[in-house]
Amino acid sequence: MYLPFLWTSYLSLTDFNGLGEPEFVGLDKYREMFADAGFLTSLRNTLLWVVGTLVLPVGLGLLLAVLTHGLKGAFWYRLPFLLPYAISGVAVGVIWTFILQSGGALDEALAAVGLESLVQRWLLDAPLNTVVMIGAATWQGAGVNALLFGIGLQSIPKEPIEAARVDGASGWTLFRTMTWPLLTPLTTVVVGLAIVGSLKQFDIIWAMTKGGPGTSSETLALTMYKETFVSNDYGLGAAVAVFLTVVTVAASVLYLRRQLGDPKGA
Repeated sequence: MYLPFLWTSYLSLTDFNGLGEPEFVGLDKYREMFADAGFLTSLRNTLLWVVGTLVLPVGLGLLLAVLTHGLKGAFWYRLPFLLPYAISGVAVGVIWTFILQSGGALDEALAAVGLESLVQRWLLDAPLNTVVMIGAATWQGAGVNALLFGIGLQSIPKEPIEAARVDGASGWTLFRTMTWPLLTPLTTVVVGLAIVGSLKQFDIIWAMTKGGPGTSSETLALTMYKETFVSNDYGLGAAVAVFLTVVTVAASVLYLRRQLGDPKGA
C-alpha cells in the first residue's frame, strides 16, 4: 500500500503524460489543481456525497432496522432492501439511468398520471444530478446498513431496555436514551465505512453521467480518473489522488478518534 502511494506522490510533483520520463515540476500540479474551477466543483460534489450518504443510506438503514426489530420474520421484511446490494455499482447506474434519463421511465410514469409539471432534467441539471445519484446509491446501500444495524439491535442486552421500560421510557425516548447509545460501537463502523465509500464513489457516477454534463457531477474520484486516463495528465491526476487520499485518511482518523477516544488523551 505504501509503495504505490509514494510513487503517486512523486508523480504528483511531475509533468508526465504516461510516455517517456516524468519531468519534475515541484508543486505546480497542486497549484493548477486548486486553481481549476472544475476541481472546486468536484470537491463540492464529494462533500454532498458524504452528507447524502450519511443521511440517506445510513439513516434509512437505521430506520428500517428499528421498525422491523422484534417482528416475526424481520429478515423477510429487510430482504427486498438487501437484494440491490448484490448488484454491481455499474449495473445500478445502468438501471437508474433507464429510469431517470430524459424521456425515461420516471418521466413516462409522471406523464401517465398527469404530473408532467414534475418532470425534471434529472441527470442534466446540477446539483439535481448528484442528488438523484445519491438516491441510486441509497437504493443499493440502505439494505446492508439495515442488516448491520439489525445485528447490532439483536446484540443489545435486554436488561437495560426492560429496566428503562419499567421506568416509563418508550418510543423515541427509549431509543434516544438507551437503544442509540448501546448501538454506538456498530454505528461507528457503519458511519466510518459510509464516509470512506462516499469519498471514493466512482462506479455509479461513471455509469450514469460520466461526471457530466461537463464537470457538473464530477467527484474527486472521477476527476482523478479523467485527468489521468482521459487527459493523460498523470501529474495532475496523481495530485488529485494524493489530495483524495489525505482527505479520506484524515476524515477516517478524526472520526474514529472522536468516536472511540484516544487512550493517551491526545
